[in-house]
Amino acid sequence: MSELYLHNTLTRQKEKFEPIDRSNVRMYVCGPTVYDFAHLGNARPVVVFDVLFRLLQRLYGQDHVTYVRNITDIDDKIIARSKESGESIADLTKRTAQAFHEDMGALNALPPTIEPRATEYIDAMIAMIATLVEKGHAYAADGHVLFNVPSMKDYGQLSRLPHKELVAGARVDIAPYKKDAADFVLWKPSTPDQPGWDSPWGRGRPGWHIECSAMGEKNLGETFDIHGGGLDLIFPHHENEIAQSRCAHGGAPLARYWVHNGFLTVNADKMSKSLGNFFTVRDLLVHAPGEALRLALLMGHYRQPLDFSLESLQNAKAKLDRWYNALYEADKITSETKTVLSNDECKRALCDDLNTPSAIAYIDQLVNQLNAAFLFEEPENPAFKIGCPNNYPANPANIATFKAKILSAGMALGLLQHPPEAWRKWQPAGQSGPTDAEIEQQIEARLAARKAKDYAESDRIRDALAAQGVILEDGPGGTTWRRS
Repeated sequence: MSELYLHNTLTRQKEKFEPIDRSNVRMYVCGPTVYDFAHLGNARPVVVFDVLFRLLQRLYGQDHVTYVRNITDIDDKIIARSKESGESIADLTKRTAQAFHEDMGALNALPPTIEPRATEYIDAMIAMIATLVEKGHAYAADGHVLFNVPSMKDYGQLSRLPHKELVAGARVDIAPYKKDAADFVLWKPSTPDQPGWDSPWGRGRPGWHIECSAMGEKNLGETFDIHGGGLDLIFPHHENEIAQSRCAHGGAPLARYWVHNGFLTVNADKMSKSLGNFFTVRDLLVHAPGEALRLALLMGHYRQPLDFSLESLQNAKAKLDRWYNALYEADKITSETKTVLSNDECKRALCDDLNTPSAIAYIDQLVNQLNAAFLFEEPENPAFKIGCPNNYPANPANIATFKAKILSAGMALGLLQHPPEAWRKWQPAGQSGPTDAEIEQQIEARLAARKAKDYAESDRIRDALAAQGVILEDGPGGTTWRRS
């Protein structure tokens, strides 16, 4: 078995991954707050940790990995959006959660093993808060319950920020009822028009940080293997998760490995509606298939900043076109579709802290080899050339081997998940242009023109289709087509 190494934010080092229990590897990743469509920044961690999930399954077995990704369905942003739109919180969160699932499905993201919703764990949150109060790590004030940051002597180990920055970056504003400026809210009061639950401190709702601590504990235990999320969550969210969980559980660590993906920019700027560079996943699915967006998000190493542009999306689409075209040609020679889960270069690259650029380069190399295998070699004996075609038949076994390796590497990255012919005929939903049936009719008309030796009409049909983004490819087996 290949050894997996991950960069641990807690230690700032790349470390060998050693699970607590090899029969149940456990990972928690912070999920969406469901009040709007998922944007590009939401998509990056989903794709990154989907690759890690797939890798863990390959290393330890599909039945031995538990991946938890939560849904935050109670939050001030949700309350504000509901009030602004007039849509009930229940309808808003149901609709946007469903949209999130659809969008992430379009990116080939596997569903997590468990997907807890925050509102289903209120009792667990209240119980954890009560434990923190009892142990002297939290206190009630003005209808709130706050975590007492000075009670935890080593608070701040994950973010390593000085106290001044811890205060400045805190999610909750400075309030007169706080004992220390860095203290953060575990429970807050709800007004009559806000959602709320009964608790020992009055009717209210949980703070953001306590939600993940409670859901993680209930689904993965007090200490689990990996906690993931975006770099922006290190402080205050993950720092405060650690504080709550460790203080509630007698100092037991929340997670052994903390893994964070880097920031994403669009055209070298922070994504912003005011700059006109704010993209939801749904916006981008008009321009390219979800798999192309997934590849664009994997082209850079997950820990590094990633600058996205429509050009980079089209480049990813072009790369996938090349990969799928090679597989399409391979399917003409061999129908064998076995997938080899071998200790190949792709797996070795991913085991090195999810080095997706190297894994992608490996697929490029395999596709080059597959394309070279289509260039049939002539026998060395010149006599074979007499009366023989210029090219000699390819070896189907070699083609099948390259195809299997490409599909295996693609599966590890969540790519090449479509039949090649279907990929070649993809077009954005709602885009004008000829339908598949209309294209086939035009191909028949072109064939008739060629039989009648009306080559001008044949060329006119070909050029007219090309102008509409349809490329005709003539071969020994007839004419096939693809969309550009």
